[in-house]
Amino acid sequence: MKKSKENNTSRVTMKDVALHAGVSQSTVSFVLNGLEDMRISRETRKRVKDAVDALGYRARGAGRPPKSTGLGVIGLMLDEIATSPFAAISIEGVQEEAWKNDIIVEVVMTGGDAQYEADVLRKWGHDGVIGVIYSSILTREAKPPEALGRHRAVMLNCYDDAGNYPSVVPAERRGGENATKALLAAGHRRIAFITGESWMEASDQRLEGYERALRAARIPVDPSLIAEGNFLPSGGREATLKLMSGKYRPDAIFCANDLMAVGCYEALKELGEKIGDTIAVMGYDDQEIAQHLSPSLTTVLLPHREMGQWCVSELLKSDMKPTVERMECPVVMRESHRSR
Repeated sequence: MKKSKENNTSRVTMKDVALHAGVSQSTVSFVLNGLEDMRISRETRKRVKDAVDALGYRARGAGRPPKSTGLGVIGLMLDEIATSPFAAISIEGVQEEAWKNDIIVEVVMTGGDAQYEADVLRKWGHDGVIGVIYSSILTREAKPPEALGRHRAVMLNCYDDAGNYPSVVPAERRGGENATKALLAAGHRRIAFITGESWMEASDQRLEGYERALRAARIPVDPSLIAEGNFLPSGGREATLKLMSGKYRPDAIFCANDLMAVGCYEALKELGEKIGDTIAVMGYDDQEIAQHLSPSLTTVLLPHREMGQWCVSELLKSDMKPTVERMECPVVMRESHRSR
């Protein structure tokens, strides 16, 4: 399967503009939307606009024809939104690609209620939508409703066992493998791994990638260097303390998500370790907090924005094929993965 190509301009987000300008995303939004009644100083407005120019940020909807008629509609159905920051990123990716093609997106959160899903799909059928994106907050095998088969449809962050629909998910194994390779390339050999909750597919696949990279480097997988976490800071802290009190001290710790890396940082600092100096840390997800930790956290990007864009592009193809696209999860190099 071909690797997804990255477009540097399309990857620039409002968050990037906010960080470059040293302001909040809300401030960026107000400035770009021309809300003059907000008490934002002229200097701050200039910083935001300079950041937009410097990064080449393209506002959502830029380039859309000014006088549009007969807008098409794509339906986006999610099981949850509020429980994860990645749902909003996926929605933005869908909207950005849809607006480029003069298409409106209708977003519905169903809570996984089968009857509600059927009712919404029936409504979208009457409306004559272009297609439907069926999405899960967790990367997993899903059983889409029967009524989805009456639409042009793709699956976002999930896939069906029967293989009836084009689907896109993160390449979690490759992400775990590439993160471990980055630690190996920095000279680390005793690399510990803190797992997420074992029932989650993403956690298992990240662990598989870690083990695969070690074996490829002819380094035996040491069970004593694998500790159970819970995808929360508390789990990262407890697992780190356990690993650091073991017989053999790790020289790097790979956390299966960024929140556990936060707990890992806390534990290491309690122990007097200097992250990026006496020990290395790797995260996974590239949540916003990763950039603000000290030192900044090297981590793995989950391509939810790109996955959302892919779904729209796929729906607009004349020849959709029911294959699973596993989208690359690149390592975002910062400061924490190196040590002496």
